[in-house]
Parts: sequence; structure tokens; C-alpha cells
Amino acid sequence: MTSSASFDTLESLQADIAELFDRLPNLKNRQFIQQALATIVRLGNSEIDRLDWKILSSSLADMERGFELFHHYRHVRKITIFGSARLSSQTPDYQMALEFARTVSQMGFMVMTGGGGGIMQAGHEGAGRENSFGLNIQLPFEQQANPFIEGDPKLINFKYFFTRKLFLLKESDAVALFPGGFGTQDEAFECMTLSQTGKFGPVPVVLIDHPGGDYWRSWSDYIDQQLVQRGLVSPEDPNLYTVTDNLEVAYDAIRRFYQVYHSSRYVSNQLVIRLNCELSDAEVEKLNHEFSDILVKGKIEKTQALPQEGQDETLELPRLILNFNQRDLGRLYQMIAAINEMGTPSQEEIEHPERK
Repeated sequence: MTSSASFDTLESLQADIAELFDRLPNLKNRQFIQQALATIVRLGNSEIDRLDWKILSSSLADMERGFELFHHYRHVRKITIFGSARLSSQTPDYQMALEFARTVSQMGFMVMTGGGGGIMQAGHEGAGRENSFGLNIQLPFEQQANPFIEGDPKLINFKYFFTRKLFLLKESDAVALFPGGFGTQDEAFECMTLSQTGKFGPVPVVLIDHPGGDYWRSWSDYIDQQLVQRGLVSPEDPNLYTVTDNLEVAYDAIRRFYQVYHSSRYVSNQLVIRLNCELSDAEVEKLNHEFSDILVKGKIEKTQALPQEGQDETLELPRLILNFNQRDLGRLYQMIAAINEMGTPSQEEIEHPERK
């Protein structure tokens, strides 16, 4: 870039910043914009290396693309499919992934994958281009975009694994894992770690073998024998996922998860659970009886949207509020399963679990 072009770019940037500052008091998310700008200013006055600036700049560019794309699809639930890039279309696992993606897209869900070959390609082939997102990663080998998503505006090429994985999980309302290598194992354990620590979800996570296959079954045995029985994870942690070689079981695990439960968030350290239909007083009392062990204090109570949720798009939904201990996530998943056995959701809610 010539010095003249560089000066023109700087002048344009100064004008953009000046305009942003003029508009800042009226912007909806001004508090967070201000915090982000303050962080950049502090870093600008520090002595971090050029490589650090390149990482920061490229990460922000990755996130900008992701935020802008997914904002337009925020009202449709999405399912992330993980699995090997190396499995051919002739393998039973590929065919299972293809059929899974086809069926969940017919249920109304959109499908996200890493955008490559193998199981990722099966996901896009099954769902179809219009129902697919590809979150590709720039690698020197093995990771070209598959022909079912190549050239689609819903394909993003990420520079970093961590920004790519951020969106594969942040935007997902369910995760389906098929057999794969180190990358798939990494994704499986990260799903469990983030679910176990409350940094992801709650969402249904299904680990799918082909009929008679034991890839995930043996993985689950390892979890039980080496982690649960040694006390390295909670005995309730296996409730965070479902292992099956039956696609009907996988569909049901996803469909039922959103039958009454809608979503949740924390407000002032209290967990607010949004519901598709209101529970009776007797049903809430039953929850208090069965799950008092996960409360720090008080009881599970019914509530409407809290004042702090003023900008929430689910204001009309009934809610439960509780002082969850933020530790026993396996038990929280058990409580969500119990909630989904309660209430009387409308037929439309039963038929359209994909609507947020």
C-alpha cells in the first residue's frame, strides 16, 4: 500500500470512528461497543507484538463474518454435525449422517458443519444447500469446501479453529456427532466440557453409530469405566449426551428437548428457564421435591419475564426461576427432561420444535 493510499485509509477510518462516537449514545448495545473500543485503545497503548495484533485482527474479522451471517437466521434452530472428513459416501456412517441431516431439515432445523468432506459433506447433501451452513477452516490439506456448499453465501472460511468452533457451538441448538478422528474426539470432549461447566447449552447432544456399530458405545464405556467410576466426573454427567445407533432415538432426543423447555439464561446469578407453555403449581412443586439438591437457596418458582430481559425476544413466554448451584449440570439436564414431561404444549409447538 502506498503512503497516499495509507493516508486515505486512515482518514476514512477517522471519519468512521467520529461518526460512531456521534451515534454511540443512541445505540442499543452502546455499553458493549464502548467496552470493545476501550479494550482496543488500551492495547494500542501497550507493547504487544505485531503477531498479537494479527491474531486479534484476524479473530475479529472471523467473528464479524459469523455474527453478520447468523443474525439473519437467529429465529431458526440449527443442528451442528461433527464427524470425519475422511469417510467416503459408501460407508454406513456417511449414509447415516446423510439420512439424519435430511430428516432434521424436514423437521425444520437447519444444519451446520465444518464445510469439508466426509460426514460434513453428508450433512449438506442430506439437508440441501438452502438448509446448510458451512464453517470451513483454512488448512493446507484435507479441508476444501464440499460441492454441496461451495459458493453458497452461507459458507464462511475461518482462519482460526477457535473462532470456527465458537460459532459451531454458539449457534447450535443441538449437536450430532458421528465417528471421526482426533478433530471429532476434540469436538466431542469440548462439547462435554463446556456443557459440564455451563458454558454451552443446555442443548441435546447425540452421538450416533451406524446400526450395530460401537464407535460411540465404546467411547461411552470408556467414560463410565475411566471417568465416572474413578470419580473424575459426576455420575450424572452422562445425562449430558445420548448414545444410539438408531436414528429415531436421535430425532426423539432432539424433538423432545424443546417440547416444553425453550431456552435459558442467567439474570443476576439466577437461572431463568423459558418455557413453551406454563406449568401448573403442582408440577412446579414436584420439581422442587425432586431437584432441591441443585438449589443454592430458595425454591423453583414461576415468573414472567424479568425487568432485565427488556430486550429479549421471548418476553411473552412463561418462565421458571431458580438459584441453581451452577455445578450439577447433569442434574439440570435431568430436570429439563422432567419439565418436558409436564405442561401441555400446543400442537404447533410439538410439530415445530425448530422455532425459537
